[in-house]
Amino acid sequence: MQVDVFTQVIVPVIGGLGIFMLGLEFMANGIQALAVTKMRNLLAKIAGTPAKGVLAGTFITGIIQSSTAMTVMVVGLVNAGVVGLRPAISVIMGANIGTTLGNGLIALPLGPLGLLLGGLFALLYIFAKTDKVKNIALACMGFALIFYGLNLMTGGLRPLRAMPEVMNVISTLHADTFGGLLACVLTAALITALIHSSSATIGIVMGLGAAGVLSWETAVAFSLGADLGTTVTSWLASLNLSRNAKRAAYAHIAFNIIGVMVTIPLFFLSMEVLRYAMGWFGGDPGVPVVVNGRETYPLVPVAIGLYSTFFNIFNVILLYPFIGVFERVLSRVGRDASEDVEDYSTPKYLTASARGDLVEAQLALQKEIARYVQGSALFLDTARGVPTAPKLPAEHQVSLDLLNRGIRDYAASLLKPDLPAAQADRVASLIEEADYAASLGETLHQVARRVLREEFSPEAKPVVEAVLDRIAGQMRLVLPAAADPDRRGEIPSLAALRERTLGMGHAVPPPGERGAILALLGSAERAGLLVNRLDEERRSVPRVAPVAARARPAAPLAGAAQPAE
Repeated sequence: MQVDVFTQVIVPVIGGLGIFMLGLEFMANGIQALAVTKMRNLLAKIAGTPAKGVLAGTFITGIIQSSTAMTVMVVGLVNAGVVGLRPAISVIMGANIGTTLGNGLIALPLGPLGLLLGGLFALLYIFAKTDKVKNIALACMGFALIFYGLNLMTGGLRPLRAMPEVMNVISTLHADTFGGLLACVLTAALITALIHSSSATIGIVMGLGAAGVLSWETAVAFSLGADLGTTVTSWLASLNLSRNAKRAAYAHIAFNIIGVMVTIPLFFLSMEVLRYAMGWFGGDPGVPVVVNGRETYPLVPVAIGLYSTFFNIFNVILLYPFIGVFERVLSRVGRDASEDVEDYSTPKYLTASARGDLVEAQLALQKEIARYVQGSALFLDTARGVPTAPKLPAEHQVSLDLLNRGIRDYAASLLKPDLPAAQADRVASLIEEADYAASLGETLHQVARRVLREEFSPEAKPVVEAVLDRIAGQMRLVLPAAADPDRRGEIPSLAALRERTLGMGHAVPPPGERGAILALLGSAERAGLLVNRLDEERRSVPRVAPVAARARPAAPLAGAAQPAE
């Protein structure tokens, strides 16, 4: 029988693959829009230990159906200090299991019904009035399109069996020997690395297996290679991310590579186990079923989904005892002096025990606000390129923002209805102080960003250094005595620096450099105003004195900022 390659193979395979991947995208987007915030909060709450991390990763990834989204979520929580590296590693382990639940769903024999269901949910999506209904319809439409796309691919791949030239090439890929197994795994890994989707690779393999183009053992071997190839995607995705993001990606890479290396020698034994297990799921996947006069193998996708799930479970069981080793090794990856900077994302003094004593709680708030200001001052070190300063201003700002939220929530919890007026006034003043401190931190973050993103000329660098020295001098008003070194020498005023900048003329390259310095001067002026307002707020209401000072005659403590201990 003559096969029309374009209409019978290329069109349905490419169209089916596109619909399949679009369905994955729709389903993930819809579910994530519905549940990702709740899942993130749940993850931050329950992923405190490795065991809980595995369960949380499995459960949440099974719901949102995106291990990539899960990894991004985990990385964000690690960077924020909400989840430690050790439980994060276990969460990624669980994500490997959770994402295979989607492979099991793909294997369901819904076939052409996918188009009908996709059309119905598309209409629901178009005419829905609320975002919630739209997101539900989007997820269901994506789920239906997955099956329709897989059905198209299966139909388009089936004619390949009648093409000798194709079968001759594919006949070289048989997982019946150790060498053939390695060839199948590496081929699938290469395909996955090129298309950046293990789910798409597994969908194609399911179609080839269901069409009888690949034997079921070979199709399963290809799914093993897809797990290996997805590590390339993790590596590429981590290139421009933070150190902790790289570590999370490297953990994912290490899990899959080690799991594949251990599984390959056990592959032929596992095929016998899988053949036996398939007796509970419909029978031997190698036995064809005749549909409309054509042979098909509907149990091959089921076998692939089952094997993929048990492979990841086996991988987690194998590597779970070594989470501590992974943590120690990954913590050394890309480490430099800047990581010795204190983690400002988590409150240090705002403990539950302190909340029980109003005086101690207020003292804790004073210390934490002072610690926030001290952390904000590190932006100046970042701008100067100090080796021990935070390397990425955006990361440090995220940590400080989380700390400020913790301060606000803690302070708000102290405002009880029966609180005496004097105490309520002090707590309210502390809340205002925290707000001014937050504005100051944002301004200093802006200063660091402006300095780092502009390539200043040799003529302009002394002006920029003088601006930073000026801000540092202003910051000493609200910092502990040893928090910022006293830079000797006369520091020009902002007005003098502005005149100096305007006097540079047009000879200084690049043309926009003077504008960048003037914007920096504006930020410096704003920082000065906020420093003064912060100091005034500290003086406006007497602060709680530390225990050692309470024994001395009381004098209103003006700006009793306590150094971070």
